[in-house]
Formats: sequence, C-alpha cells, structure tokens
Amino acid sequence: MVDNSKSYSNYIILTQERHCPQVRKKSLKTLKDKIRNKTKRSRGDSMETIIKELNPMLKGWFNYFKHAHKWTFSGIDSFIRRRLRSLRNKQRTGQAGFGRSKHLHQLMPNAYFTKYGLFTMKEAHAMACQSR
Repeated sequence: MVDNSKSYSNYIILTQERHCPQVRKKSLKTLKDKIRNKTKRSRGDSMETIIKELNPMLKGWFNYFKHAHKWTFSGIDSFIRRRLRSLRNKQRTGQAGFGRSKHLHQLMPNAYFTKYGLFTMKEAHAMACQSR
C-alpha cells in the first residue's frame, strides 16, 4: 500500500480513502498525557473541581481539532470517563483500577459526568455539524 497521506501541523490528510482530516498521533498522545496529569488517582479533589479544570482544556482542544473525523472525539470522551471513573473508585474504595468494569459503569454512567458538566466532544461535534 502506498502512503498518500500529507501531514499539516497537527492534522493528517489522507488523499485516497478518506478526505476527512485526522488528528496526528502525537497530538492525541499530548492531550492524553495532559488528561492523565489532571486525573491522577491519588488526587483528593472533588469530581466537580476536576471537571472544572478539565473543561477549558477540552474545549480549546476541540475548537482546534473540530474538523477532524468524528470517531476521534468519541474515543477521547471514553478515555476521559474511564480516567474519572478510576479516580472516583480509588477515592471511594481505595482500590486501584482502570475504570473499565461494568460495575463502575453502572455506578457512574455517562449521565453522572454530564450532571457535573463534563464537556463532551462527541456532542459538541454533532452540534457543530448541524450548524454548518
């Protein structure tokens, strides 16, 4: 397979299969590292405080990459919620984990984070596509 992709700043444009820009892996890794830094499991702050710190960073990142393919945003949203579930579980029980268990998802469904005002990139992308 011939690589016909072109890289511009933080986007990759695939010229054959898809014409939708994709976020470079390095940019995704940088974002995830920043999220990991703000959602350390040893952190003792409330969920509301943590989400208030995360939201401006997430909104800024989304505004920069809002033209990327939609699957990018749902993956990031899932990653953030897993980190927050893991952090909350550690605060609650003292047990470490990855936040992927069915039990934790039932205790803290997506609506739990919406209640605290977590910015959701997937929803923001859907709204941006409607306004075009």
